[in-house]
Amino acid sequence: MPSQRKRNPNGAGTISKRKDGRYHGRAYVITASGIRKRKSVYGETWEEVHRKLIDLQSQNQKGVPLPDTDSTLGEYLAYWLAEEVAPSRRPKTYQGYESVVRVHLVPGLGGKKLRDLRAQEVRVWLNRVREECQCCKNGWDKERAKPQCCAARRCCERKLSARMVQSIHAVLRNALEHAVREELIMRNVAKLVKTPAPSYRTGKGLSPAQAKLVLKELRDHRLHALYVLALLLGMRRGELLGLRWSAVDLERGTLTVLTNLQRVGGELRLVLPKTRSSERTIPLPPLAVSALRAHQERQAQERAAAGITWREHGLVFPSRIGTPYEPDNLRRSWDPVRKRLGLDLRFHDLRHTCITLLLDLGVPVHVVQQIAGHSDHGVTMQVYAHASLDEQRKALGRLEDRLA
Repeated sequence: MPSQRKRNPNGAGTISKRKDGRYHGRAYVITASGIRKRKSVYGETWEEVHRKLIDLQSQNQKGVPLPDTDSTLGEYLAYWLAEEVAPSRRPKTYQGYESVVRVHLVPGLGGKKLRDLRAQEVRVWLNRVREECQCCKNGWDKERAKPQCCAARRCCERKLSARMVQSIHAVLRNALEHAVREELIMRNVAKLVKTPAPSYRTGKGLSPAQAKLVLKELRDHRLHALYVLALLLGMRRGELLGLRWSAVDLERGTLTVLTNLQRVGGELRLVLPKTRSSERTIPLPPLAVSALRAHQERQAQERAAAGITWREHGLVFPSRIGTPYEPDNLRRSWDPVRKRLGLDLRFHDLRHTCITLLLDLGVPVHVVQQIAGHSDHGVTMQVYAHASLDEQRKALGRLEDRLA
């Protein structure tokens, strides 16, 4: 066990033992305000404090300034993105956070001192963001051949959606909560500001007859198996396009969701699923197994036809040369089908169809939750568990019979 007198090399900080038995480490770092300042860290053991000092010095050497009480919100947000969000969040999540910080938070509140930020300032600013016309704010009229908004002296009132405003508030709240944990501020003022509760778009879904018609219409489509999995298993678009053959066991009749294909920073990347609960193993019904076997044969023919241009990625649903399939192309392949059948539905509504039909069949919510990969059964019920007019009519008819 290292003694309290063990010394670090010069410049690496010092560690001492406190009277309460805990260890106290100190090291000089450059703060966001440009001042060389001694920073303290604490821990239960010498090794724990030593590790914290190493992390502190590492940040300093990488040029990431340590926020202090004189830092602006903008300086702190840059630190938070680099040291908290980037290492621990999915790339798509980081991209969304970085965009909110760059486009909204820094221009709006970035110049405020972190320690001086008040709930009233946050509330007033969010209200302004909610009511602000984005066309006027960003000067989009200047890029148009014919003015349609500010330059034409009539505001188009193109405002941010309620969900976007909620996202801006959520990013600020998360960032300030981290500042509280690092003891830079005493309280999270963003928590004191209320925003409207999130509203979920209720998908329309297909009836069983319509779902059968879709599968019949797509019987000869090269992605027929993908549509079968979307309707039978309710898999998300990214989960389908990120699915590898190594995660499919046709003999046992199972499929495991382990990867998700997303466009991040302009390139297609395989990332971890949306949440921990999204990583799941699903049994394959016979219809899905037969569709995947047929798809396997079709893919072997495509591989042979592509020859040396084929780029093997082990994907179940790649492009015609084996590379990851562009997600927008999947939407484009669905559009002519839905138009031909007269359906006003997004591709994601195929997932909605699977989940609602399972609930209509009386499948327990916790089972549907596991199949869908929802983190909470409340999402399953709130977003998907709504009755059709026919079901409501039948229910009221039964009530009428009881009361007659």
